[in-house]
Amino acid sequence: MNLLSGKKVLLLEDEAIIAFAVEDMLTDIGCIVVGPALRLTEALELVETAQIDAAVLDVNINSERSYPVAEELQRRGVPFLFATGYDREGLEWPGAPADVIAKPYRRDQLEAALERLLT
Repeated sequence: MNLLSGKKVLLLEDEAIIAFAVEDMLTDIGCIVVGPALRLTEALELVETAQIDAAVLDVNINSERSYPVAEELQRRGVPFLFATGYDREGLEWPGAPADVIAKPYRRDQLEAALERLLT
């Protein structure tokens, strides 16, 4: 059993093909996927109603930023990372420093990033 086995991970990604691929990666590393949420409103609702251990948030969601979801997760003490094609300096995230994983990423990179978040 690995560190991520059974961890509930919220996935926010607006591109369905990418969301399904990341969902498969998360499942392969033992996570239980919450979502995937394809819109900010879906993700915010899941944050309110689901048990979440960590989250993977695409930054750009249908021309909006995922920052409201990140802010609510941060308020609740849930660790998260941003998955983005932007570099860290291009994020414009006003909150506390956050982990970033650059797109495109591999399963082993996602696994390592989530392990860092949860240890």
